[in-house]
Formats: sequence, structure tokens, C-alpha cells
Amino acid sequence: MNGADTAWIIVATALVLFMTLPGLALFYGGLVRARNVLSVFMHCYAIACLMSVLWFVAGYSIAFGPSESGFWGGLDLAFLNGVTAESLSGTLPEILFFAFQMTFAIITPALIVGAYVERIGFGFVLLFSSLWMLLCYAPVVHWVWGGGMLADGGIFGETGVRDFAGGIVVHETAGLAALLLAMMLGRRHNATTPPHNPGMVMIGAAMLWVGWFGFNGGSQLAADGGAAMALTVTHLSAAAASLTWALWERIKFGRASLVGLVTGTIAGLASITPASGFVGPVEALIIGGVAGILCQEAVNLIRNTAKIDDTLDVFAVHGVGGIFGTIMIAVFGAGAWAAQLGSLAIVGAWTVVVTLVLIFVVRLITPMRVDEETEDSGLDIAVHGERAYDMSS
Repeated sequence: MNGADTAWIIVATALVLFMTLPGLALFYGGLVRARNVLSVFMHCYAIACLMSVLWFVAGYSIAFGPSESGFWGGLDLAFLNGVTAESLSGTLPEILFFAFQMTFAIITPALIVGAYVERIGFGFVLLFSSLWMLLCYAPVVHWVWGGGMLADGGIFGETGVRDFAGGIVVHETAGLAALLLAMMLGRRHNATTPPHNPGMVMIGAAMLWVGWFGFNGGSQLAADGGAAMALTVTHLSAAAASLTWALWERIKFGRASLVGLVTGTIAGLASITPASGFVGPVEALIIGGVAGILCQEAVNLIRNTAKIDDTLDVFAVHGVGGIFGTIMIAVFGAGAWAAQLGSLAIVGAWTVVVTLVLIFVVRLITPMRVDEETEDSGLDIAVHGERAYDMSS
């Protein structure tokens, strides 16, 4: 065990949890109508609790257990069987590696929340998120990070896919699932209401930015120069994307908005995530600079051209950003084209199939969408019996 590595990953684990609670909750909560902000908080918080337990029960074993097939890790490590305080994973205590990866299993289904806010059934959220994490996310983790079929020595030969911190594993899977859920749910009855609290959006985005240092820097799994570089390029990409998003807004609409500026931040962070361990500062500026415009145009395409009510633009920002960053690894020569594109296609197909099957199955068990009266009155009071704001706001 290396003490410095252990200390850094303890901090990184806390930072990644901080991304969901409270960062993502505030970011998403500020973007919805006042009558639904508590439901967003409820979704994020409940998902964090439920995914933690499920990761302990089976998710960690599926993702990082031993595998002969390369498809999944089996159940040998279910309930952390055989894992003690003395067990090691590389230079880290295995229990710490479990906890660090648990925070990724929390935020990935939590990202999907942004696609279905203001009209989803709470029971559907819990059951779908649980099954999706175990049957979609955890196997993909095994394929890419757990030595499975997309890693080095897998179906792409000696050089497997390069995905440092989750462009494919986190952002592609969550983005595609979000898009499918939004399509299956249909549009909100009033999809044009502006965010009720842009200040809350900014605070949440700032917390996500800080937490992302643990997300990407921690993925080095060591306290070394690689972690420092990952942290630095993460910051530069976020800054560049924020500026280009705002500039593009100014060119197109004559003004730059706070919500646009901080959404650009998230686009830059998502885009650099897969490449953060493989590129330098100049490449990070390019990735972020392009992402700020690319993801904004993706928002316009999904929202205005395709007329899909992906409420908080999960696919356009996270999905498109993560896919773009994964491709840029090959563009900059840090990964093989076949492995990068092939893995995107395989994981994309798996995510689509599993997500669609789960949608059809789960809605047979619990309603997917709330009724019109509940949607109009707001999920806070109708579903959870609480209210954050005066209804006139």
C-alpha cells in the first residue's frame, strides 16, 4: 500500500460524491420550475443511497470481479466477499477502490435525472435506476476498466479502448439512456418555462467543476504527475468550453447568459473526461473550445429540430461531449481508431437495448409518467407532500 496514493484517493472519493450531493442536485434543481425542485433533490439523493447499497450487494462484483468471458465479473465479490481492510487493489486498499468506484456508480444514473424531471413517477425512477446500474452500467465498467472484452488484450487486440475517466462508461451510457427515456416519456405540458433559479444552477455547476478534479484526477489512482496533469487539463477544458459557449451565444442571440456559461463548463468537463489521462494542456484547450460550440449546437438539434424534451440536455451535453472526447483520443494519436469507434458502437448498442427493455419492463410494474394533474401542480407537493417555494414563484 502507498500512503500518498491512499490519501489522495480518499480525497478524490469525497470530491466525486460531492459532485452528486450537492453539486448535480443544485445544478439540476435550479433549472426546473420552483414547484419541482424538491423532486429533483429527492431523485438525486435517493439514487445516491440506493446505488451505494446495490454497488455493495452486486455492482462492484459485476464490474471488477474476475472474469473468464470478458463480459462480466460474476458474483464472487458480492457483498464484498473476501475484501478486508488489508486487501489491496494496486497500491490502494481495495475497500477504498470500492468506495471510489461507488461514487461513479452513483453519479452515472443520477445524470439521467435531467432528462425526465417534472413528469416522471418516483417509483419508476428508483426501480429503473437500480436495474440500469446493475445490468447496463456495471457490465460496461467491466468491459472497459475491469479487464473485460474492450480492454487491452480483448476483442481489439493488444491495444484496447482508452477511456480514462468515463467518456464511454459514464457519459455515453447516461446520455443515450437519457435520450431514450425522454423520447418514451414525451414532452412536458409546458416545456418553455425558464429555469427558476439561475444562481442555484451556477452554484451547482461550480461544485461539479471542483468535484471533477476528483473524478478525473482520481482516476489516475495515484498521487503523481499523471493525476496533476489530469486535473490541470480538466480545468483548462472547462474554462475554454465556458468561454466558447458564451461567445457562441453572443454571436447567435446577441447576449451571453449565466446558464449558458455554466452549461459550457459541464460540456468541457464531460468532453475532457475520457481524454484527461492521455492529452496535454494544448489538446485540452482544443477539446474544450470545440465542445462549447458542438454541445450547444447539439442542444439546438435535440430540442428544436428533433423536438425531444430531454429537459436538461443530458444527451446533448454529456452524451455528445463524452463521445466527442473519446473520438479526440484517437485524433490526437493516444488511442487506436478501431478501438475507440468500435467501443463507442458496442457500448452504444448495449445501452440502447438494455435501456429500452428496462423501460418496457419497469413501466409494467410501476407507472412511468405522473398524471396531468400531478404534473401541472408540481411533483413536490403532489408526490412528496413538501414545497420549497411559494407557488407564485
